[in-house]
Amino acid sequence: MTDSPSSAHRDKVAIIGIGCRLPGHAGDHRSFWRNLIEGRDCLVPTPADRYDTATLGSRDRAKPGRLTGGRGGYIDGFDEFDPHFFGISPREAEHMDPQQRKLLEVSWEALEDGGQRPAELAGRDVGVFIGAFTLDYKILQFADLGFETLAAHTATGTMMTMVSNRISHCLDFRGPSVSIDTACSSSLVAVHLACQSLRRGESELALAGGTLLHLAPQYTIAETKGGFLSPDGLSRAFDASADGYVRAEGVGVVALKRLSDALRDGDPVHAVVIGSGVNQDGRTNGITVPSADAQATLIERVCAEAGVSPGSLQYVEAHGTSTPVGDPIEARALGRVLAQGRAPGARCYVGSVKTNIGHTEAAAGVAGLIKTALALRHRRIPPHLNLEQPNPAIDFAALPFEIPTAPVDWPEHEGPAR
Repeated sequence: MTDSPSSAHRDKVAIIGIGCRLPGHAGDHRSFWRNLIEGRDCLVPTPADRYDTATLGSRDRAKPGRLTGGRGGYIDGFDEFDPHFFGISPREAEHMDPQQRKLLEVSWEALEDGGQRPAELAGRDVGVFIGAFTLDYKILQFADLGFETLAAHTATGTMMTMVSNRISHCLDFRGPSVSIDTACSSSLVAVHLACQSLRRGESELALAGGTLLHLAPQYTIAETKGGFLSPDGLSRAFDASADGYVRAEGVGVVALKRLSDALRDGDPVHAVVIGSGVNQDGRTNGITVPSADAQATLIERVCAEAGVSPGSLQYVEAHGTSTPVGDPIEARALGRVLAQGRAPGARCYVGSVKTNIGHTEAAAGVAGLIKTALALRHRRIPPHLNLEQPNPAIDFAALPFEIPTAPVDWPEHEGPAR
């Protein structure tokens, strides 16, 4: 969310830097934005350097040991890394999860994008909050039942703890260093905790984000068995033909600072966070089934704490999983909230980056946050892809928002762009 600098106060948090590796050859936020605004579908057949989908693939999701779809979103250079740049020996780097390696690169780039010199931040209260939950490299290293591949650096190379701690250690950051696993919300929870740390004065600057890389087929097979994945390998959020999501790789990190500090220091500001919150769905029809009431309640609470009417929001980046159960629930929750206090003719758009890059799971939230920050900065809303026939379970005519299938200018309302 952006606001005018004149209304800055210490509770607001500025996004001053962005680093990312995302599908579609997006090695930075500029190439990511080009993919979004040009409406590019970045999903491709699974490369052979990940795992053999020709052997493992099957249209029958119930078939033992088989996965469905055979498509996804993949980043470039997942296996490339310069250990000497970060003071790491090649022997240690060999046993480091590539997620740790990419997070080091992307964190450095987020700081550079924010005009920060990492060497000058060494020894200071810089917090690191990273979301992750799949550890394919751990699966690969532990698959040797003779245990001969396990080495001195295997433990630190594969632990979840290290997705954040590795950054703090290498760059000598002394603020909180927290690895977060709340599944697909992990990176947004990381941003929430980073904002709290900044507001409490624990951190003077914080890095927050998430990561997901596909190095082994086990999780994809497991999610196939759960019925979560699209057999066609297409992400069609809110469409009648939506039949599951498509797994994708992604690494994204934002550099955060208290807005007053960022303005004082002359830092670039992509966007401003004025409120955040976390809750849980509680008991639903299944542990993976969301609750419209819980979603609506959280949005209402965060808006109230931020002093913003939900009716003044002009864009919402939806979760948009492209599942027959999740899409209608999310649409109903958004419809209930976005109508509150909305002036006649005040437009609100809803979209999902998953239609471009797939579901990056632990990095999904930060990918959506980066998309939204860029849309605010450019005052343009990218198109939502693959919406050909709206889901009949969603009463779009009664909803106070629309889903853009072509780029649109940011709505010009009274007050700031939100």
